[in-house]
Amino acid sequence: MAEPPSSPSLEENKIWKGVFAVVGIMSTLLVYGVLQEKIMRVPYGENKEYFRYSLFLVFCNRLMTSAVSAGALLASKKALDPVAPVYKYCLVSVSNILTTTCQYEALKYVSFPVQTLAKCAKMIPVMLWSTFIMQKVYKAPDYLLAFLVMLGCALFILYPAAGDVSPYNRGRDSTVWGVSLMLGYLGFDGFTSTFQDKLFKGYNMEIHNQIFYTTLCSCVLSLTGLIVQGHLLMAIDFVAHHNDCFFDIALLSTVATISQFFISYTIRTFGALTFATIMTTRQLVSILLSCVWFAHPLSWEQCIGAVIVFGSLYAKSFLRSKPQKPSSAENFENGESSPLKGNP
Repeated sequence: MAEPPSSPSLEENKIWKGVFAVVGIMSTLLVYGVLQEKIMRVPYGENKEYFRYSLFLVFCNRLMTSAVSAGALLASKKALDPVAPVYKYCLVSVSNILTTTCQYEALKYVSFPVQTLAKCAKMIPVMLWSTFIMQKVYKAPDYLLAFLVMLGCALFILYPAAGDVSPYNRGRDSTVWGVSLMLGYLGFDGFTSTFQDKLFKGYNMEIHNQIFYTTLCSCVLSLTGLIVQGHLLMAIDFVAHHNDCFFDIALLSTVATISQFFISYTIRTFGALTFATIMTTRQLVSILLSCVWFAHPLSWEQCIGAVIVFGSLYAKSFLRSKPQKPSSAENFENGESSPLKGNP
């Protein structure tokens, strides 16, 4: 017997849910990307001073995210007790702090478009860590896709336009240091996502439980790092003398936390395939927006590299014949979107 056709009201409701998800993810993460680049690359005040305390950004982001996740646990009347040994939360926390610090520091030496496209190559370290930690086996098409993305990223990074100069530029040494920081970001981020996946499957924990304890550990560790380096009071003094910087940091932490609602909503309502397509589009729009907003020129080699990367990612999304059920860890696979990254 044939199934009755869907009512127009249900179809319209689904369309509006899709619009809500797309607008929510795109708006919050685009604002996050612009603010991230502005804070780390644009000078503040009449004396043109740069904000140099990336660990302070990590601390502020984690503080807000841990507070929101604690509120979510209390509102849902779920226990705040840790599900896994605390040291495992701390391991994820340390890896994530290193990930985010590399991400912010890299913006001093490479442009946001370069960094955003390079993040697309995170599937390579994720595959390596998954093989080592989870004993996963990947097929030939997965390795081909990883190679194409790596090729496109290499073109984009190695052939920058002549006019794209960083405020911290020191010639070739700056390029090497910026690429090294991005490699550190990719390696630590791959470990973070993979180990989170292992915790979810090994302990059957709620997402807010892991977020709360991981970000709480990150708050303590980042605060300790700021105190040891002597940067805490210096960062507070900088923010106190530059109100626009305070506003930027507060808004950065807010949109990073809000974006998690839209990410969770999208995956729960439409699945991981739709989410991946939206995130790929968001990365492309972020690069275009950054090029216009901050006047980053693109070389023709970079344009070819971008086409290779996004063409490969869209092909992966649209040619996947049988969408898989998303694991909880898929919330963490994008750098700017992860609650532990800024997220991302």
